[in-house]
Amino acid sequence: MSKQILKLGIPTGSLQKATVKLFGKAGFHIADSERSYLPRIDDEQIHLIMLRAQEMGRYVADGVLDAGITGYDWITENNCDVVDVCQLAYSKATSNPARWVLAVPSESEVKNARDLAGGIIATELVNVTKKYFADQDVNVKVEFSWGATEVKARLVDAIVELTETGTSLRANELRIIDTVITSTTRFIANKQAWEDKFKREKIENISILLNAAIEARSKVGLKMNIKKDNLESILKILPAEKSPTVSSLADSDFVAIEVIIDDKIERSLVPALKRAGASGIITYPLNKVLH
Repeated sequence: MSKQILKLGIPTGSLQKATVKLFGKAGFHIADSERSYLPRIDDEQIHLIMLRAQEMGRYVADGVLDAGITGYDWITENNCDVVDVCQLAYSKATSNPARWVLAVPSESEVKNARDLAGGIIATELVNVTKKYFADQDVNVKVEFSWGATEVKARLVDAIVELTETGTSLRANELRIIDTVITSTTRFIANKQAWEDKFKREKIENISILLNAAIEARSKVGLKMNIKKDNLESILKILPAEKSPTVSSLADSDFVAIEVIIDDKIERSLVPALKRAGASGIITYPLNKVLH
């Protein structure tokens, strides 16, 4: 019997480092990711291939790959017929969705899409951009841009470009007119692979672990010891929506409390707990959080 293998695509380019790091948090170590398009992973049932996110959906849809990670923008751009397994809330710089925006030079008099009628738009996202203008019944010429699209904003009438933070657009003195499409990272699967018991279970397992690793990024574990007399006051300080674990200690006058909290409240919560009588306070990072 031949060994069962899942052919999994992960993106090169802007998402590459973030994806490799996320897999590491999920428990999968990927080696040679910066030197090879066929990196090694410490799971003998997974065969990794690195491809541009722009191409991933087509290869998954055609069955060249069983599953892959790409953006919703490129799934839409290429009209890919795939299984949308789950959304993965991570990107190159933040956990926020990325946006493809319609932008013009800051000195331009253009205020909306209709002002661009008869103009030329440069973008990598040609099909989505054409549909955007068609839906508004605005006739424009959409040209494919081979990168460095911000520079072309003053050569054509407008551009449609990807942004997370808007930093690059501001640096090039460009002004956003509208959002053409909002995109998040997606884990997708080939439809035939999804019907295969082994491959589907493997894909679902990876999905669970990746999302658990994403959830853990904004959480920390918190442990402390307190006198039983202080238990009620300590529980009032902890976030109301959390349900802490309370354990007995060898010293019957004390109990231990353990809880998962959002890392953004840690710096205000820990001093408050200390003042309320907690001792032996420990905070620690988490690899995975599953609900």
